[in-house]
Amino acid sequence: MVIRPIRSLHAKRSSRLSHCARIAALALLATPAVNAAELKATDFALMDRLTWGVTPSAAEHLKAIGTDRWIEEQLHPPAVAPLPPSVVAQIEAMPDVNKLPFDIANAFDQQGRSANQVADPDQKKAAQQVFQQAMNDRARQAAARTILRALYAPDQLRERMVWFWFNHFNVHQYKANIRVLVGDYVDRAIRPYAMGHFRDLLSATLHHPAMLRYLDNADNAAGHINENYAREIMELHTMGVGSGYTQSDVEELARILTGVGIDTRPEDPKLKPELQAQLVREGAFEFNPARHDYGDKTFLGHTIKGRGLAEIDEALDILCRQPATAAHISQKLATYFVSDMPPPALVQRMAEKFQKTDGDLTAVLSTMVRAPEFTASLKSPTKFKDSVQYVMSAVRMAYDNKVILNTNPIQNWLNRLAEGLFNHQTPDGYPLTSATWIGPGQMMVRFEIARQIGSGSAGLFKPDVPNATDQPAFPLIQNALFFESLRQTLSPTTLAALDQAVSPQDWNTLFLSSPEFMQ
Repeated sequence: MVIRPIRSLHAKRSSRLSHCARIAALALLATPAVNAAELKATDFALMDRLTWGVTPSAAEHLKAIGTDRWIEEQLHPPAVAPLPPSVVAQIEAMPDVNKLPFDIANAFDQQGRSANQVADPDQKKAAQQVFQQAMNDRARQAAARTILRALYAPDQLRERMVWFWFNHFNVHQYKANIRVLVGDYVDRAIRPYAMGHFRDLLSATLHHPAMLRYLDNADNAAGHINENYAREIMELHTMGVGSGYTQSDVEELARILTGVGIDTRPEDPKLKPELQAQLVREGAFEFNPARHDYGDKTFLGHTIKGRGLAEIDEALDILCRQPATAAHISQKLATYFVSDMPPPALVQRMAEKFQKTDGDLTAVLSTMVRAPEFTASLKSPTKFKDSVQYVMSAVRMAYDNKVILNTNPIQNWLNRLAEGLFNHQTPDGYPLTSATWIGPGQMMVRFEIARQIGSGSAGLFKPDVPNATDQPAFPLIQNALFFESLRQTLSPTTLAALDQAVSPQDWNTLFLSSPEFMQ
């Protein structure tokens, strides 16, 4: 893989620094040291691989506690990792952030019905536009929470896993009312289980209305079978394509899933007396026994007696204990963290750990991180950053712990880079390999984003409220961390290009556009 963006960016520029630029460069050189002088190139590669990007403060912390302890901190974070107070304040100010899906969906259903009942055509159109805008706002706020946590959460590996698992259990925000549910889906169905047991994560996504709406299981009922969710559970979420299951297994799993759906009405559905005890309602999730197929099923060679909701637990246990599931999940994790074509021996050991620990994801990750193949991959990094990691790492490098006040520029950049949060339409999620993110069009957009981030605050410090003032901020990438340690990770060509920068802004842009920063 060869990327040469730097030369074209600065070939026509003067190599002579202006007087002001020289003063600025001297000031940056005088920045207090980050005390990371002893960090090796592999330490930076490790941080880039397991977090959303290297920062001066993160480098200082790794140096202070050592690599082994840093890895342990990332593998075993506290249940709730503290966020900076200003981040917490931004999140808590968002509407619906502490509401449950039932209340959120019910309120928006009522608003939608009210808008549709307006008699005057012009007023009806206006009311419907207000309704749609309110749903769009909830989706933007969900993306903002994800971005703020990615940038500033100390449990960086967990936040990388949150995005990995959302992508794995993908839902598309613009189907039906998923826009108002996607934030809760990330916060309650994904994040708490991102480094727990895979079985719990699979169950949490199955019980969330965003997934049930996206893959149409809310329409799956006895006599009216919908196979969409059953097929994707096997093809994408667990065993993987070509892993030995049959069309009959898909059909039987769809039968098992009948009656699992969504209900935002306050009153229970009317049921026959003999079925009332089997009704299950947990928030917006509902198991309606009147819609369930109570016949016996044969699934992956196992006979599952028709008895209601317990059938689903039995089916999930069977799926999660399939060797194919262990192999499929391990392959995707290794592709995400190690290389586009991870070593088969590493994937096999990860899969064996998955099976031995009943899907303990932290144990699987530990096996990966401590493997010689992973260490070898840090010495010659070839894992190209996808769009989300590129943008997050650029903002983290530019501003470290200085908390941004507006995530809209980041959301717009990700949309332009074709990896908008919650925007992938199909259930397979965004690709994990480099080919998707390395095309000429993608690179040109990255260079423009590098210029915006490197040249100033880019709107990141202008609160998203009327009449807000853009607060002054300038990225100081060319700091002591670079001069003491980060230089060792750059090629002579990149260093020569940086030496020709005509201003700090130019230097920032060139650094964020360099081949090494793309890796």
